Amino acid sequence: MRVMAFDYGTKRIGIAVTDPLQMIANSLDTIHPLHIIDYLKKYLQTEQVERFVVGEPKQMDNTPSQSAHHVKGFVNLLTKTFPEIPIDMVDERFTSKMASAVILQSGINKKARQNKGLVDNISATILLQSWLERKAYL
Repeated sequence: MRVMAFDYGTKRIGIAVTDPLQMIANSLDTIHPLHIIDYLKKYLQTEQVERFVVGEPKQMDNTPSQSAHHVKGFVNLLTKTFPEIPIDMVDERFTSKMASAVILQSGINKKARQNKGLVDNISATILLQSWLERKAYL
């Protein structure tokens, strides 16, 4: 079964998913928050997901960031809609900066680099990969 990760934003949600053996995180999609539940219901009709991983926005001093209440609302919506799927929270500090660096190093053109959805997608992938690595050490 797969694990699915979300980089939540009020304009876009970056989504990543593991392979069925949970070894590799792959970028999946970027969805507007209004469409996420329909998207997930459709996805879950064809794929088995055993866990959700959600990026937890924190400030440098480890306190919740300004967007934390939006993420909490999203987590509550996931819990209410998919009560059988557990949710893990992962510190998402620096994932957007890391994603931007990956995009810059990839050599894609300037117009493609300005696609904020791409940053959200890669951020979700970084979140999920870090969750996989942490899980491997436990």
